[in-house]
Amino acid sequence: MSPITRGFRGRRPDVDPARIPPGQYMTRDFPVLSAGPTPRVDTATWQFSIDGNIAGHPVTWTWDELLALPQETFTVDIHCVTKWSKLDTTWTGVSVDTLLAGIDTRSQWVTIWCDGGYTTNLPLADLTGGKAWVVHRYDDAPLEPAHGGPARLLVPHLYFWKSAKWVRGLTFTPSEEPGFWEDAGYHRRGDPWREQRYWSD
Repeated sequence: MSPITRGFRGRRPDVDPARIPPGQYMTRDFPVLSAGPTPRVDTATWQFSIDGNIAGHPVTWTWDELLALPQETFTVDIHCVTKWSKLDTTWTGVSVDTLLAGIDTRSQWVTIWCDGGYTTNLPLADLTGGKAWVVHRYDDAPLEPAHGGPARLLVPHLYFWKSAKWVRGLTFTPSEEPGFWEDAGYHRRGDPWREQRYWSD
């Protein structure tokens, strides 16, 4: 006898295909992918900084200062370069626009750096205009360390490696400086709708 009842083969969830970029499939799980071990970060000593090519001194927030800034809760779809997409994920955090308010820079390039030594890079235009946040809650609960807690960057319009886990700061650079995966051959921008996975895409 077949171990699977005839006609019962599981069922793909109903989803509007227009929400899934080319080459992606939808998952209801939340896969954990990291380039190294999971840091365990004490919020009592956590700080977030913006530095580099800016006028004046670096700007730094403690954990309590970050939580005192205007918070936004929003629902977005996320897409990993390993081809899974997860729809309707809900996050809470601080807009990068809020963090950059009052900071004077003429640089158009940013390196994002994190606990554990991970970095990634983006044009400033991909972080501003309501397109990026430093988030600390997922699905109305504190962000788990495996998913980047206590805080990660979230840039939902790009592949998820740009949404750096355990984020600690943004450094403005005078020119583009490829980060961890970009140096390994991944695309410098990573638009899932254009399948920008590798340098050659």
